Amino acid sequence: MAHSMGVERQQGSGKQLDLFDEILQASLRHGVSGKGGTGAGTCEERQSPAAWTEPLALTHMMMEQVASSANLNQAYKRVKANKGAPGADGMTVADLRGWIADNRERLIVSLLDGSYRPQPVRGVEIPKAGGKGMRQLGIPTVVDRLVQQAILQVLEPLLDPGFSGSSYGFRPGRSAHDALRQAREYVADGYGTVVDLDLEKFFDRVNHDILMARLSRRIGDTRLLAIIRRFLQAGMLVNGVCTERQEGTPQGGPLSPLLANLLLDDLDKELERRGHRFCRYADDCNIYVRSQAAGQRVMASVTAFLEGRLQLRVNREKSAVAPVEERQFLGHRLGKGGRLGIAPNSLARMKERLRAITRRNRGIALTTMIAQVNAFTTGWVTYYRHAQAQHALRQIDAWLRRKLRCVRLKQCKRTMSIATFLQEGGVPEWRAWVLALSGKGWWRLAGSPQAAEAMTIAWFDRQGLVSLANHHAALNITGNRRGT
Repeated sequence: MAHSMGVERQQGSGKQLDLFDEILQASLRHGVSGKGGTGAGTCEERQSPAAWTEPLALTHMMMEQVASSANLNQAYKRVKANKGAPGADGMTVADLRGWIADNRERLIVSLLDGSYRPQPVRGVEIPKAGGKGMRQLGIPTVVDRLVQQAILQVLEPLLDPGFSGSSYGFRPGRSAHDALRQAREYVADGYGTVVDLDLEKFFDRVNHDILMARLSRRIGDTRLLAIIRRFLQAGMLVNGVCTERQEGTPQGGPLSPLLANLLLDDLDKELERRGHRFCRYADDCNIYVRSQAAGQRVMASVTAFLEGRLQLRVNREKSAVAPVEERQFLGHRLGKGGRLGIAPNSLARMKERLRAITRRNRGIALTTMIAQVNAFTTGWVTYYRHAQAQHALRQIDAWLRRKLRCVRLKQCKRTMSIATFLQEGGVPEWRAWVLALSGKGWWRLAGSPQAAEAMTIAWFDRQGLVSLANHHAALNITGNRRGT
């Protein structure tokens, strides 16, 4: 599928440094207007300049910033670094540079006159965490990702400073750990009951008119507003069938997290106005109160606000008012006094991932498997580095070593090879043969004293296996030295 602007070859356009150099200036010299081609927008978007407040009036030429050479070059580098799958047109990130060389001037002109039109997004379903149901992602084309990234780079510095201090998701300089630190402080201060709000299919239910109204309060450039609305309304292509979308902002595009934060900023401001203590990470919002009765009142009033004002739906089955230790937040579980642990579901999902990596029938070398295990576990432990989890991690270490022993014994294949391998590991000959001739299954063989004797913790250290418990302890020591 070709991009909607077509392909036009330009001779001598193969610059190797900045792909968009001087194109904006050339477009302006040719008289590109900054006021035409919107053809969309809410009533608020079509206000006359005299009706804008002073801050809004300052934003009526934002497409010039979006289409600037420096901004588009930065957006290209970010899209290239993020990689990602092709969209509906099949164009890969590797193909993007060549496309820009052919079409960069037409791209900039279409942005400046407001005529740019996105293609449908490619619908992809992925399993939700825990394997319960599927999550719908919408993958824009790489050109649309480039434009969204360019818009994001201009909008984020304008919008983000006005967001709530209790909002942490997808914001520069903020992280899940910051949200957890704040939540721990609330619990330590005696707010031990949590109102845990779950928004049902949030990204699929965003109301376009409400979102655009919030955006038009801050943006005066109708060209930019029109293009953003087109991104929201771009169809979803699934199995060759394109369906129109009247609501939702599909997960998968660079712009969606910022727009989600903009919409939910209304919730944040309402909670602040009421004096609540809360932490929000994207659509995951926890409000901390002192009692169950207070929590029930807050749940009822906030649900009415979300469903009435923002037309979002609260999932009654997954939302709850409960003691903090009975719920989880960002994969963690809070205990009394603000103690932080790892949620059981997070541990279960981690073990499922390790089971997949250490399958006995994968047919790869043990050293390769251990490298893949390390790549996953080091990142996972780093995320959970603030949790008190040494006991659980030591148990997982022991379970993981048994999984790898099982793999190594199965790679021996024959009785003679098993006995030889065990003897090479220091097991006496007669004990090695007792196990090799036992007829036990691989998992039982891996749990035997002989297997542990041949493949000790020191043996796994020599193979390069990183201990989860040791890595976690080292991160905590480093963090304590730094005062974090």
